[in-house]
Amino acid sequence: MQPSGGWWSRLFSPSARYSVFTLLVAGIVLGVVGLLTFDYTLHATSTNEFCSSCHANDAAKEWRESKHYNNRVGFVAGCSDCHLPREFVPKMVRKVKAAKEVWNHFAGKIDTPEKYEAHRKEMAENEWARMKGNGAQECRNCHSPAQSTDKDKAEMHKGALSGGAICIDCHKGVAHKTPG
Repeated sequence: MQPSGGWWSRLFSPSARYSVFTLLVAGIVLGVVGLLTFDYTLHATSTNEFCSSCHANDAAKEWRESKHYNNRVGFVAGCSDCHLPREFVPKMVRKVKAAKEVWNHFAGKIDTPEKYEAHRKEMAENEWARMKGNGAQECRNCHSPAQSTDKDKAEMHKGALSGGAICIDCHKGVAHKTPG
């Protein structure tokens, strides 16, 4: 016999078929599988290979020729180091926006080098606005220019930062060419 009130009341009624323990274990297993899937997807979509699969036009090539990829200390700053916040909520917001970019690629809006270049300035401006909004936090995760061992550079950066400038105000085009 079904409880009256439809599916909502059935949702909160005790199960005649399964024990509370069985339902609890099933819920935990589903939760763990869901979390592992979420974590795997998050990491898989944050790799340089994943990003380069759509940004294979000029952006990946420019990055490989930049100091963020090829430098004297051998450190490679990957796509997610600069384009993906470390904090969970901002990271999820950025992932949702990135999903729109992936959609635009597969929907044909930016799927050729010509179309990509036509929208490149708009995409760069969106990224610069995001970076301005968080004070270029992704730059500061690796760089601390005000603490440079070069006194002149340190003073110059302190002055710029105290005047409200952020990294990209002076350093646009470091990893990718500045769109025209």
